[in-house]
Amino acid sequence: MSDAKRPLRSAQWFGAADKNGFMYRSWMKNQGIPDHEFQGKPIIGICNTWSELTPCNAHFRKLAEHVKRGVFEAGGFPVEFPVFSNGESNLRPTAMFTRNLASMDVEESIRGNPVDAVVLLVGCDKTTPALLMGAASCDVPAIAVSGGPMLNGKHHGRDIGSGTVVWQLSEQVKAGKITLHEFMSAEAGMSRSAGTCNTMGTASTMACMAEALGVTLPHNAAIPAVDSRRYVLAHMSGMRIVEMALQDVRLSKLLTKEAFENAIRVNAAIGGSTNAAIHLKAIAGRIGVNLELDDWTRIGRGTPTLVDLQPSGRFLMEEFYYAGGLPGVIRRLGEAGLLPHPDALTANGHSLWDNTKEAPIYDEEVIRPLDKPLVPDGGLCIVRGNLAPNGAVVKPSAATAALLKHRGRAVVFENFDDYKARIGDPELDVTKDSVLVLKNCGPKGYPGMAEVGNMGLPPKLLAQGVTDMVRISDARMSGTAYGTVVLHVAPEARAGGPLAVVKEGDWIELDCLAGTLHLDVSDAELTQRLANWAEVQTVATADTSGYRKLYVDHVLQADQGCDFDFLVGCRGADVPRHSH
Repeated sequence: MSDAKRPLRSAQWFGAADKNGFMYRSWMKNQGIPDHEFQGKPIIGICNTWSELTPCNAHFRKLAEHVKRGVFEAGGFPVEFPVFSNGESNLRPTAMFTRNLASMDVEESIRGNPVDAVVLLVGCDKTTPALLMGAASCDVPAIAVSGGPMLNGKHHGRDIGSGTVVWQLSEQVKAGKITLHEFMSAEAGMSRSAGTCNTMGTASTMACMAEALGVTLPHNAAIPAVDSRRYVLAHMSGMRIVEMALQDVRLSKLLTKEAFENAIRVNAAIGGSTNAAIHLKAIAGRIGVNLELDDWTRIGRGTPTLVDLQPSGRFLMEEFYYAGGLPGVIRRLGEAGLLPHPDALTANGHSLWDNTKEAPIYDEEVIRPLDKPLVPDGGLCIVRGNLAPNGAVVKPSAATAALLKHRGRAVVFENFDDYKARIGDPELDVTKDSVLVLKNCGPKGYPGMAEVGNMGLPPKLLAQGVTDMVRISDARMSGTAYGTVVLHVAPEARAGGPLAVVKEGDWIELDCLAGTLHLDVSDAELTQRLANWAEVQTVATADTSGYRKLYVDHVLQADQGCDFDFLVGCRGADVPRHSH
């Protein structure tokens, strides 16, 4: 790959021997930067989502230092800058509410500053898509470095998975199987090192998606946060981004339609989070790739889940890395002819297949052979019907197989507060065959589309030994969660989708194999219900000002990636130059 002929972008700021060049260089020099650093070296931005309020990313100061070492070694000059850090664990109402805000911060920080390329420090769930979205909108050379997963949690002499164990133990408390004290005793052992969730939750999923898309170096997804090899990878990424800047390897050369199709297939093989469907759509929209929900059916269905990780399976990210990590999974897919586009270019300048064709697999319990999959068909299931005209999503690898085709009567909760108030009522009219329906938790409805779709089951049924039920909502589900849960129903209830008019006792049919979700009422009845609903709607006063108003007015539906309508598309990195 030959060096780019055009001058470096940073030369627009630092390359002129005039008043403007004087000022740009002079102010930077107040940090002790010598003159030769401005003489034609690539300026590498390090986009850092470090925050002590984002525990997953709290070790990123150290990670950034290793990136800088690599940049210096390769002859570049690193400049670190902060962006909004939308941490999943603390941020209310949900980190998804601020994903687009963070992406705007990233986009404008890149476009408005003298950087030739960027290293994206990502980790917690929404930081990965937010930074890729913002960088894609600028289409500059970029490489992502994930913070890595936590070490295995430990409790009562066994490994426990972050997030997943919370859902498991809290249900056991409600069922009377363990005491509150036993539940609380797991708290300290669940998160015992720096890093993201160690299950195949959204953070690990999106780290895998970034690697499958080719925007990271190999093995980025799974190296534990506290493993020294994580810092080696950061160093090597710093070296490589200098080469990418000189060679003009922009994101548009990596984030192709072929790369997204590879990622969809990999998501099925790892048992990845349903959130990937939303985030990949949003990233694709920013770079100008047409990605649709139906692509998940076309590419993903029929793909066996090979990675035996919680919440779908047994192990955690630590074992996944020791077993061979994502390159091992991609090798399995490639050898079976299941890698759609093996020649797709990746950040290190080689094809995805060249990076993985000789990848070792050390543990076939964790990365299974194709003839012994965890789930024979692990691709996300896209269902449509009169209840979800624009689609909804189910994760078969985390579901109960017998419930993937089910018919039951609806138990309806108008919003999450209604659910919390009524789910524990001993008089609630619900059986194990009921379908729990939660409304008004979508992009506009919550707002932000919180991860409340995996509704906890009624305690009276838990006490009877019921462990799963069909649940339907316009919300999302944590990637660490599990169950037969229909998510992302589009259009959402708040936007006037059919979900808004489901009534208590309505019959609902789910058939994942056929890809259908049907509300058993006539077309005429459904039309009348929707007309009656529209007549009584009023705009909530809480949505009339501030960022919340911007969000509710402009957020797209789940099937469109929940981006803002005015952010879709690639705007490039050109910025008007004004003389001081």
